[in-house]
Order: sequence, then C-alpha cells, then structure tokens
Amino acid sequence: MAGVANNGEASTWRSCDAAGMSGRALSFGGVAEAYEQFRPGYPGEIVEQVRAYAGQPIRSALEVGAGTGKATRLFAQAGVMVTASEPDAAMLDELRKRVPHVTTLQARFEDLPLAKRFGLVYSAAALHWTRPEGRWSRVAALLRPGGVFANFGGPVRLADPSVERVVQEARAPFLASDEVPSPDGTAPEARLQWPGTELERSEWFVDVQQSVIERRFTMSAADYVGYLSTVSAYLELPAAVQQQVYRHISTVLPATVEISADLMVHLARRREPSSRHEPSVPPTSGHQDLPPRHV
Repeated sequence: MAGVANNGEASTWRSCDAAGMSGRALSFGGVAEAYEQFRPGYPGEIVEQVRAYAGQPIRSALEVGAGTGKATRLFAQAGVMVTASEPDAAMLDELRKRVPHVTTLQARFEDLPLAKRFGLVYSAAALHWTRPEGRWSRVAALLRPGGVFANFGGPVRLADPSVERVVQEARAPFLASDEVPSPDGTAPEARLQWPGTELERSEWFVDVQQSVIERRFTMSAADYVGYLSTVSAYLELPAAVQQQVYRHISTVLPATVEISADLMVHLARRREPSSRHEPSVPPTSGHQDLPPRHV
C-alpha cells in the first residue's frame, strides 16, 4: 500500500482485497463512464436533511461506496471535508475527475482504517454491497460519539405501468428481474425499510428516522437503456446477451420515458459512549490500521 502525495489534489490510499466480495458489487468498473453519464444524481435536499438532523455543523464525512462521486460532490460543495471510499479503481478514477479535491480511499468498507472518526458516515445506493457481519459496530467505530449515519437510495423505475409491462416482457427471455432485493428480506409494504430495520435493532444507534424524497423526471429511450447498462443484474449477463436484451428493450420503448426515482433516506445517531458501549469491531483483512489522512 502506497500513499500518493497531495499536490493540491486528492490524497489516496489503497487497500482493496476483493476476496469474498459479491461479483455484482464489483461489476461497475467496466462501465464507470456510463455510470457517470446515465445514473441520476442526488438533490441538494439530501444535505439539508442531514444537516437539520445533525443539529450542528458537519465538518468531516466518510462516504462508503462512493462510485463516481454522485453524492460526494453534494457534500463537498457544501463545505464538508469528504473522504470518499470506493473499492473499484475505475470508478474511483471517474470520481477524481469530477471531484478532484477530496481525499479518496480505494478500499472495501470492511477494510477501511479505523484510526480516524468522522462527524458523518454516509452511503448512497451502496450499503447493500457491504457484509452484514459487524456492519454496525464498524460504522459506529468510524463515527464520533453523537455523529450521524445517513443512507439514501432507491430504484429507478418506469412510471408508466404499460411501458414497464412491455419492457418486462422484452427482458424476460434473458433476465427475470433487474432489482436488488431487500438485504434483510423486509417486505416492500413494511412501515420501516432496510437499513432502518437493522439500525433500530443495533445497540450502537438511536433516533432512527426514515423519509422519502419524491423524484420524477423524463429520460430519452437511449438514456434509459444507457442507465440499464449500468445495473448490476445486466452486467452479470454475458456481453453478447447484454447487447441482445438492450436491443429488445429499445424496440419497445417510446422516444421518451417518464421515470419514478424516489429516494428513501435513513438517518441515525451514534449512541453516546458509556463503559458498556464502545464498538468491538471484528478483524477483517488486517488493513484497519492504515494511517489516517486529512479529514
């Protein structure tokens, strides 16, 4: 592991052992440019919600699974000193192009160094790729007492049921579903959704809140297919099959499509410490003692 000197840009530390990580979680690097081009960004309302919940200034933040920096730029532009962690080198390269002045870490969540604590730890549509074992004790170990954890994301769906139906029919010979199921099996109609369900059961977090930010927008058919080309379920298909399914879907789409992309936001506060409440984090790959960088 080697550090890159900070020459006015981001400083970088690499710690990425992909062993045991889901293939779907590491499938995005080959389409990093498309991911940046076709994935929708996040509204500034996210930062406003997090700040209001925190009730105090947030000066430093750690992002888990930053991808190409769609959420990174929001918090960085708001004056937060962000450390963006991402296991995929190609995705991280794309992030550095878009948000060049943040600190970056090429590392899995399970291998993040624990020598520094942050006022905020957050993840945008990436937490479900982390291992459940020790997830919340590790998040707690990365937060200052009273610090905030935030998670936000949601599916990008066709708003018109008739269009959705013909797309499902076109996709069916190749792929039954392109959605990622709830990591803990929570039913879609349940009042509290994942990861709020786990946060409420965790001894490390209190004041769990869940809210929804509604989003509707229009995409061209070509851009929608471009978005599908960044979805992990399609990326797991053989390359030739991917092209087939994209062609089949393209033939049934109107010129433009209405998109429903509501964001579910979960917020929680790291419990204040006591003699019985300090996180014990299970050992991972031995990388947790990497030196901290400026945050």
